[in-house]
Amino acid sequence: MFYGPIVRRDQEVTHRGTWRAALSEFISTLIFVFASSGSAFAVNKLSVDAPAGLVIAAVAHAFAFFVAVAIGSNNSGGHVNPAVTFAAFVGGNLTVLRCVLYWIAQLLGSVVACLLLILATPGQGVPAFRLSGGMGVRNAVVLEMVMTFGLVYTVYATTVDPRSQKGKSGTMAPIVIGFIVGANVLVAGPFGGASMNPAASFGPAVVSWTWKNHWIYWVGPLVGGGLAGFVYELKYFSQDADKK
Repeated sequence: MFYGPIVRRDQEVTHRGTWRAALSEFISTLIFVFASSGSAFAVNKLSVDAPAGLVIAAVAHAFAFFVAVAIGSNNSGGHVNPAVTFAAFVGGNLTVLRCVLYWIAQLLGSVVACLLLILATPGQGVPAFRLSGGMGVRNAVVLEMVMTFGLVYTVYATTVDPRSQKGKSGTMAPIVIGFIVGANVLVAGPFGGASMNPAASFGPAVVSWTWKNHWIYWVGPLVGGGLAGFVYELKYFSQDADKK
């Protein structure tokens, strides 16, 4: 259930399911960011070349996101990403309260994950997302929009669409979503880090206090994710209308 436990909107603040879902988002995001950001430490420790390092990062992102979505799906829908949460809100699948709570939980989970990485690896610093040489701001925004559109559209098709629950796509959703994350890292990682996730960018920015061009990793994913949610909902409703 993408929305999480069904409760009346006027009871959400006091309902345990709401806070259980927020806690689930905190833990899932912490697990994802710890593994994905920690993969950079592994690459540095192994002193591998750039292509091998990119593959390691992509695999780490894919596996970590797959696990994070799977463990959070029963309680919160397994968003693990403010852009996914925003798309759910735009599509009418999430209330304002849950959207805000999920965002807070995701950002806190990312910050705590980065702090734990620093504590667990003395002398290491968590690298913030930044643009590579020759990459323009406009290019980076478009890249983040396109990648996040693909990610969120995949989430909608495999978890939000009621028809996905009738077939194998619902049970395979975490794997499929993890694959698109890993593929995007392989394609766009060398250009700007391939965030697709404002929370994943926020934690490293806080602990390293590096904010240059940080807005890119909010604007791109939120616009791309919101657009994907709107397009899929429009497509779904139009298909329903055709059947009537």
